[in-house]
Amino acid sequence: DTLWDLAIAEVEKRENPDDDDVKPGEVWEKSILFMGNKNGGKTTIILRCLEREESPKPTLALEYTFGRRARRHNTPKDVAHFWELGGGTSLVELIRIPITSHNIRSFAAVLVLDLSKPNELWTTMDSLLQVTRNHVNKILTKLEKTNPEVAAEIKQRMWNDLQRDHPDYALVDPFPIPLVIIGSKYDIFHEFDSEMRKIISKTLRFVSHYYGASLVFTSKSEALLLKARALINHLAFGYDKSKSVSVDPSKPLFIPAGLDSMSKIGPPPVSGSDLGKMCANTPLELWKKVFEKTFPPKSFCDLQDTKDPAQDSQYAEYEVDVMRAQKNQ
Repeated sequence: DTLWDLAIAEVEKRENPDDDDVKPGEVWEKSILFMGNKNGGKTTIILRCLEREESPKPTLALEYTFGRRARRHNTPKDVAHFWELGGGTSLVELIRIPITSHNIRSFAAVLVLDLSKPNELWTTMDSLLQVTRNHVNKILTKLEKTNPEVAAEIKQRMWNDLQRDHPDYALVDPFPIPLVIIGSKYDIFHEFDSEMRKIISKTLRFVSHYYGASLVFTSKSEALLLKARALINHLAFGYDKSKSVSVDPSKPLFIPAGLDSMSKIGPPPVSGSDLGKMCANTPLELWKKVFEKTFPPKSFCDLQDTKDPAQDSQYAEYEVDVMRAQKNQ
């Protein structure tokens, strides 16, 4: 190869990170599932990623939209499928619809947690991540029998963000698909007492690092939405991953996967005597107990808030509604 050939190859590689398996002229397709607290801002983040100006409406059950981007001039546009799970944790079983053995290689998850409701935070996070993980693991178990190469590739990719020489290599348990955790409503969270903010920030840093996820705090502010968008664009269109890190608890957190460590996060924020009284089998369990000591989980049920969509004006259809009214009468 001449020097020019090498230079061209280098530039193409930089423009198209992570797409060794995408041949020229081939369309790159990725799917992302957004889930999290009810009214936590998922729809707003999706609209911002797709640069749509419309105002967000409440999500009913599971909604789908997509975005397209051209990598270079005169090339077919890449497609990103965006799925959004509504209803908080009440409809979590619906995740089986978008995540299948056909698209598992190109699937990622975004968990949006409402920072203004710390008493719901752990319960929401835990139930959504556990159900998703169990479902993905079932798919991987099937794939090991039918397509072992793909299953091995997915399992290997879980560890991509963490170098083998990372001091925490033996202490973490990466999520089986790429994961981004977004803490929304930072503007309200910023008004909290500094000690409360520290506990929430530290806990989310630990959970993200433990699952090999990226973490970003966002609000309606344009600058913060852009940071969240950068992480999502990396998952959706393979854009370059940001290398910047912000771990200052008095500022919004921004930590791409693999760039944190247990030594930087430090021990759970609790006094030594209290720590000694807590029985836990895993570090995750210990952090959960410390977090729930400050923020006892509220026994909330997302199902109670689920309104009848037939009564919702945004789904009004005159002919259907007249027939229903007749039938009810």
